[in-house]
Amino acid sequence: MSLSIRNQLPGTVTSITPGEVMATVKIRLDGGQDLTAAITREAVEDLGLTAGSTVRALVKSTEVSLATGPVAGVSIRNQLPGTVTDVSAGGAMARVKVEVAGGELTSAITKDAATELGLAAGSPVVALIKSTEVSLSNA
Repeated sequence: MSLSIRNQLPGTVTSITPGEVMATVKIRLDGGQDLTAAITREAVEDLGLTAGSTVRALVKSTEVSLATGPVAGVSIRNQLPGTVTDVSAGGAMARVKVEVAGGELTSAITKDAATELGLAAGSPVVALIKSTEVSLSNA
């Protein structure tokens, strides 16, 4: 199946913490970073996820925020350091490609934000992704 979601990072489930309706799934990405996904318990069961399962973490580009360094005091669980490889700006929006260990992320942010952050190829950034915005698929 082809998907329009640009961000598809391979990894392995390290733990699952079930709640009444939702579960948090911790994943070790192939590049070595840890990522947390908050998905329904039903999805965990439907995918047959257990510790050791191989998965793909899927994130829409509009759900990847960028910072010029690590952000303290924020509820966002996923902060992946990387380097900008390309910035393409249109009239209102910009597409920013970021190389992270083991893969590449695409972020769709406003052109003004890209300009204010001074983003260009080679810029160090941290990709911020809420755990509720991470979907999982079987690898």
